[in-house]
Amino acid sequence: MTPHVPPSSNPLRVVVAEDSPTARRLLVEIIRADPGLEVVGEAKDGLEAVELVHRLRPQLVTMDIQMPRMDGLEATRRIMTEVPTPVVVVSTLVERDIQTSMSALRAGALAVLQKLVGPESPDFERESRHLRDTLRAMSAVKVVRQWPQRASTPAPRPAAAPGPRTRPAVIAIAASTGGPAALHRIFSELPADFPLPILVVQHIALGFAEGMARWLDSVTALRVKVAEDGEPLKPGTVYVAADDRHLGVTTDGRVQVSNAAPVGGFRASGTFLFRATARAYGAASVALILTGMGQDGLDGLRELRQSGARVLAQDEATSIVFGMPGVVVAAGLADAVLPLDAIANHLKDLAASPGDIPPRG
Repeated sequence: MTPHVPPSSNPLRVVVAEDSPTARRLLVEIIRADPGLEVVGEAKDGLEAVELVHRLRPQLVTMDIQMPRMDGLEATRRIMTEVPTPVVVVSTLVERDIQTSMSALRAGALAVLQKLVGPESPDFERESRHLRDTLRAMSAVKVVRQWPQRASTPAPRPAAAPGPRTRPAVIAIAASTGGPAALHRIFSELPADFPLPILVVQHIALGFAEGMARWLDSVTALRVKVAEDGEPLKPGTVYVAADDRHLGVTTDGRVQVSNAAPVGGFRASGTFLFRATARAYGAASVALILTGMGQDGLDGLRELRQSGARVLAQDEATSIVFGMPGVVVAAGLADAVLPLDAIANHLKDLAASPGDIPPRG
């Protein structure tokens, strides 16, 4: 679900980068169907896109991936370095394009959407509205040239330190806008022999979960895969929520994949994952809430915290959007508020701690 962003009195200025004249015309028509959106420039390759962003200073760019002269990945890198502007990648589901789209997210793009096939699709109107809603939401994000550099030390605990802690047995993570890049950073710093399984809910457009898992798997010593219902949790393995399915875990340490109703508009939902983890592992859980819009995960983290689990939150300075971690911090649920570059080491320290109670076996 894309957060609702009310229209402003001035139309949102958009540059469209797409090398196919047919695809570009369709995208421009979809955008112009909303009076609150205005296409101020059209680029047929990455070089034109960079030039138009410099000259027109739009509030948002839609970026194709495969283009002549300069592809969408390099154009995104140039834009984020030279004139930081919110970028939404609009990609096909071809494997090469998905992998390049993931790299564009790491380079600073905020979201990736699937290309629409046209009005003949039965879902065309719904998908068109979703695209426009996403553009509105992403245009409100303040982008920066690079991740802020912060000392790798956690902030003080927001409340009194808890009593004896259970040895961690599982890590549960939820993220949205900016999440793929944050996950890339964290997982690339964890070793192959990391002793805990990791469950991940990442809000991402339908069709991209498998490609994101393969991309993350290629950049980390950990094994990263899309979660399959009933498979046993294994150390050093990351289980990513499947497209349009909730991710949970059972009391006997197996993956749960569910098509239950969306929670707060999301499937997969961070709150669903955290609630399932609280029931299955309780105090033997570590929960991490990363950058993202809205407040998905908040209610689930309340249950996890009540069970004695450790709750970690990404800090505001390194979050692309401080919505999801921000509400958790404001509610006093976070044991530690960490800059992105400190999270992997903190997880390694927690995984290595003996705890006061052995993990469930």
